[in-house]
Amino acid sequence: MLARHHHQGAIKIREIAYEEDLPEKFLELILLELKNARMVESVRGAKGGYQLRRDPAEIPLSEIMRLIDGPVAPFGDAEQLRLLIDRDLPHRALYQVFLDVRDAAAKILENTTLADLISGTPRNKKSKKAKKKEKGSVFPMVVGGQKGE
Repeated sequence: MLARHHHQGAIKIREIAYEEDLPEKFLELILLELKNARMVESVRGAKGGYQLRRDPAEIPLSEIMRLIDGPVAPFGDAEQLRLLIDRDLPHRALYQVFLDVRDAAAKILENTTLADLISGTPRNKKSKKAKKKEKGSVFPMVVGGQKGE
């Protein structure tokens, strides 16, 4: 909501909670965390509330996710996965898949901004032609046997 109403000034917690169907206390905790990270600012007074400190196009989802949830991608830390790939030979292929998924998720989150979400068109959206070309270039992953088993 803060991104959609970025140019309209501060918005009261009560309005945000109502529109987003969130408990006010829960929202207060999130906004406090965002304020401490200098992503939002609070405005006092009758027309007070919260607003973004930067344009939505300058805020990648990865920044918000790291702040609220920690690591941006599933399967943990990339360095930890690389270490497992090097040390755990029987499970190397599986850990490589996890690393590839982690890297892909991180790339998407780093290249998608709040502005992309409110416009309804993610920046990294590819045409059908580009997807088809990419689909043909994926190497099959073989784990524990021969291809086709």
